[in-house]
Amino acid sequence: MTAAAKGKRSAGLLLFRRQVAPGHELEVLLGHMGGPFFARRDAGAWTIPKGEYEDGETAWEAARREFREELGLAPPDGEAVALGEVRQAGGKVVTAWAIEADLDPAAVVPGTFRMEWPRGSGQEREFPELDRVRWFGLDEARAVIVTAQAGFLDRLTEHSGH
Repeated sequence: MTAAAKGKRSAGLLLFRRQVAPGHELEVLLGHMGGPFFARRDAGAWTIPKGEYEDGETAWEAARREFREELGLAPPDGEAVALGEVRQAGGKVVTAWAIEADLDPAAVVPGTFRMEWPRGSGQEREFPELDRVRWFGLDEARAVIVTAQAGFLDRLTEHSGH
């Protein structure tokens, strides 16, 4: 059964900040997906901090909860700009909001998940949800973000006038 058939939905927050450096009018905070599948990948392995939610929780509540779970930090206050939804290749629908805020990536204490690794070994290992977090200029972010999530960058650019 595909993720879409199961109704998989995720929600997240895309932090952005304005910079004065040429070519970097806006920067966005992305996280590199943890675990063995993305360890040696860069392109397509960076994401907004996000996670799944079920009935009974709003997308907004999930986005804020997941930010805390994935980064170990309280989600920032500020005006939330709705970026709408995108459908990822596996069928999962992701809803996101952008918030202008600064955050020191060194302050991140990532949440973790457990999985059997290596596959078939019977051994469970713990991995960080996000193994790296950093700020990217928009062009660089487009080159590494999960393909469907580039739509959020486009909508942020439209909103900010950059």
